[in-house]
Amino acid sequence: MSATAEAVRAFRERLGLPGLVDVHTHFMPERVLDKVWDYFDAVGPLTGVEWPITYRHEEEQRVGLLREFGVRAFTAMLYPHKPAMAAWLNAWSADFAARTPDCLHTATFFPEEGVNAYVRQAVESGARVFKSHLQVGGYDPNDDRLDPVWGLLAEAGLPIVIHCASGPVPGKHTGPEPIARLLARHPRLPLVIAHMGMPEYTDFLDLADRYAEVRLDTTMAFTDFSEQMHGFPPGDLGRLGDLGDRILLGTDFPNIPYPYEHQLAALERLGLGDDWLRAVCHDNGARLFRLDG
Repeated sequence: MSATAEAVRAFRERLGLPGLVDVHTHFMPERVLDKVWDYFDAVGPLTGVEWPITYRHEEEQRVGLLREFGVRAFTAMLYPHKPAMAAWLNAWSADFAARTPDCLHTATFFPEEGVNAYVRQAVESGARVFKSHLQVGGYDPNDDRLDPVWGLLAEAGLPIVIHCASGPVPGKHTGPEPIARLLARHPRLPLVIAHMGMPEYTDFLDLADRYAEVRLDTTMAFTDFSEQMHGFPPGDLGRLGDLGDRILLGTDFPNIPYPYEHQLAALERLGLGDDWLRAVCHDNGARLFRLDG
């Protein structure tokens, strides 16, 4: 067993967890993932910080690592950057979920003709979580073509992990304002704000206070890597405790520039207590996805 697996097992055993539920992991077609890794290889000029991929392995090995870490359920976060791509990604993801039972069947979408039909098809075929990436996709979540999609997902109660904040670099439609307008129209939309809304942490915590179905994932937040770029405001630490039932473990595996256990250590050193850690690292995700029936 690797040193990382040993460290993660020790973390789980100390908390008495049956496993971890990681809502923000990436699996996608090989040629798409290669392009994502090319982006991170070149991201230094954008952020001023190098971003080496720690788990640059073949798909089977990456799945094996998550299982070795004791991750009970994980996702296949994938996303289009142009039209006529999302339906193809959804077909790949449905197949991946069928052959990977511990992966939560993940789907995605893009504002384009036919989006409502292929999202409905994904829902009917058993999708359990959706991914929206406003930064990479470069689209406004309030695009009229997406309004039926948001309504469908709100009615179905299916979570959408949405990269909508401005880290690591801002996009045309990132930030809290477009999401505030979206939630004003769809207040029951079960959004999961990726990366804790980094760097607009406070604004996205405000939205979670206002809308009961809004959650946040921990992806890369509080780690040494992110703190040097976008530090979490110390004055908001108590709010993490108040929202402890709506914060979910996310890691960005495999696209992280540090070992997997560092995300867990970063959460532990917040000092919010073992009950909070149990909820964030397992119980909230298990409840959201009904892992225990």
